[in-house]
Amino acid sequence: MTIEIRSATESDTGSLLRLIKDLAVYEKKPASVVEATEEDLRRDGFGLERRFEARLAFIDGEPVGFTLFFPDYSTWEGRPGLFLEDIFVAETARRRGIGRALMGDLAAIALARGWRRINFRVLTWNPAREFYHALGFAHIDEWLPYRIEGAALHRLAKG
Repeated sequence: MTIEIRSATESDTGSLLRLIKDLAVYEKKPASVVEATEEDLRRDGFGLERRFEARLAFIDGEPVGFTLFFPDYSTWEGRPGLFLEDIFVAETARRRGIGRALMGDLAAIALARGWRRINFRVLTWNPAREFYHALGFAHIDEWLPYRIEGAALHRLAKG
């Protein structure tokens, strides 16, 4: 078994989208809830104004996992960090060290860029939480995620 991790390219958008849909299913949602298209991924990941970067993991040339991330910023530290939007490893490829390799890959990227930390969110029921703890990630109890979207976002924008 040969594991390779590399930056996604524009020609990888189909594989990336397939893995994103697999992630939706893992998160107990139908793949149909994924509104992103290959065009969206090309525009935002490989266009003039890149909104994210993605890394793909391969076993023997077959894409089996990904990370999708972008920089965030700490006002207190005055330094950027890496915000991991998603990490996913296909069920058939789990327990082979790919998740650890993907996280190690992100840590190396963060350090090479002078970024001081990696931030991400995990669903409360996700069994991978133990894996993240084993890698040294800590759950921050005093911070709660908040979101506004849809009609509420529109109402707020209108004042």
